[in-house]
Amino acid sequence: MPELEPLYTADEMRAAEAGHDTQVLMERAGLEAARIGLDAYPDANRWTVVCGGGANGGDGRVVARHLESAGKKVDVVDAKAGETDLGSPEVVVDALFGTGFSGEPRAEAAALIDRMNASGARVLAIDLPSGVDASTGEVAGAAVASDVTVTFHGRKVGLVVAPGRFRAGAVQVADIGLDQRETAVALATPELLRAVPRRGPKDTKYTSGHVLVVGGSRGLTGAPSLSAMAAMRADAGYVTVAAPESTLPVLEQRLVEAVKRPLPDEDGLVADGSAEVVLQLAAKASAVALGPGLGRGPGPQGLVRRLLADCPLPAVVDADALFELEPVDWPGPRVLTPHEGELGRLLGRDSREIAAHRLASVREAAERFRCVVVLKGADSLVAAPGGPVLVADVGLPSLATAGTGDVLTGIIAAFLAKGLEPQLAAAAGALAQQRASVEAPQRAGLVASDLIDALPRVLA
Repeated sequence: MPELEPLYTADEMRAAEAGHDTQVLMERAGLEAARIGLDAYPDANRWTVVCGGGANGGDGRVVARHLESAGKKVDVVDAKAGETDLGSPEVVVDALFGTGFSGEPRAEAAALIDRMNASGARVLAIDLPSGVDASTGEVAGAAVASDVTVTFHGRKVGLVVAPGRFRAGAVQVADIGLDQRETAVALATPELLRAVPRRGPKDTKYTSGHVLVVGGSRGLTGAPSLSAMAAMRADAGYVTVAAPESTLPVLEQRLVEAVKRPLPDEDGLVADGSAEVVLQLAAKASAVALGPGLGRGPGPQGLVRRLLADCPLPAVVDADALFELEPVDWPGPRVLTPHEGELGRLLGRDSREIAAHRLASVREAAERFRCVVVLKGADSLVAAPGGPVLVADVGLPSLATAGTGDVLTGIIAAFLAKGLEPQLAAAAGALAQQRASVEAPQRAGLVASDLIDALPRVLA
């Protein structure tokens, strides 16, 4: 599928290489890595290639040979022999560990990795930076921070999933003559946005997707406003916002095109009886966005539990609706969209543990809650129970600002309302949000509403 790019684990790479001549693959890999390195650093004359004892070290020795043939001064450091002197290179080639590495480097290897990082030279990693787990992206100890990574056949999971992605630098994929395979983790490409249904000539505002946004306690009306506007700009034909009655004057000012409906109100929070009103509104909608600016307390928590237990519509569950959420047998599709802190609370873990084990954590959450889970981040991971994990990875750091999660909630809700399957809706929503960060003219000072303005260009 052109919409999905395979991301390989160590086992999947071994399967792809099975039956091929190892020496031939090594020669191809080394030649391609040397070519890319010379293109990246054409003026560098002094190179040091750090070789481990496995196949990755073999690739490194082939690289060294081709660099010498190109007239470069090359030193080869044999880590297995205990060599540690890097000399004074302009470029260090990291061929210490390959895709088979996992866990924490031993003390001698860790010291060598530290020397590479402290050398002041540019670093070219072979296949992936040493110390990064190819299959998960986890970094248990010392890891090389590369400027360029040349990876073979296809990207490895560890080059895309954090924290490994932050060690990879610019990644270039070199073809070494292997066939593509299905993988358990795949990169969602912008081509996936073509799967989002567009309004046709026979559509009405109702058949184009009706999103019901539920949230907006006092002082937090900006969140449902962003979700509602994002849903409209993501091509939903009709948007209703249900919020505590005392907040409606603010929402009436902020939202011209959306319909507003009051909910029972107690001091600016939804109160008893809100669930019945929302369920009546949901009878005319096609998807729900639950949680933006909802607030916390007995009223919001009761609404969340009742709505998720009784509403058969697909629902995006975000922000305060995730607070103390418990897995139950829900009657309709659910998409949870936590950041690392929220997922940590859902799984009873510290957010730092989630950050260190992102792939395992999102898979665990999808299995526990039996629904699609989006772990937001520079690499947004979209997991479904028993299925592959999709990665959205096209955004800019400017997305790290308040309100972008509310925008994502609205986009996903719009795609669900159009009938897109939940995991694809979530992955496409993450891609659309990330592409909007590229389309928006702001690189510094971007705010969440800038993404909304860019969405029609992204989806055009």
